[in-house]
Amino acid sequence: MTERDDLPLPDYDHLPVGSLTSRIRTLGSDDLETLLQYERSHANRIQVVSAMQHRLSGLADGAQPSGGDPAAVGADAPPAATGGSQVTEATSGPPVNPPSHGDPTNPAQPR
Repeated sequence: MTERDDLPLPDYDHLPVGSLTSRIRTLGSDDLETLLQYERSHANRIQVVSAMQHRLSGLADGAQPSGGDPAAVGADAPPAATGGSQVTEATSGPPVNPPSHGDPTNPAQPR
């Protein structure tokens, strides 16, 4: 049985289905068979299994893996952490005041 660390796509379990269908196009049939076996024994998502089977049949009919690195960071990746919030006292908004209704210190409001 294939382990997660042995998969040809890093972070396979966390990739959205749309990203998976484009990334499997960069894989050869051996790597795709490995992923298909892993998918069937774990999540067994119909859409993913179907896409992999379709791609395997295309490779068997002579299609070639597309160029590109399957491990490359795509547009669907979360933004890289830059070290925290960029908010400073100079960029923060004014202090939030409580609403005037229900504030006993507001003489303009009837009680």
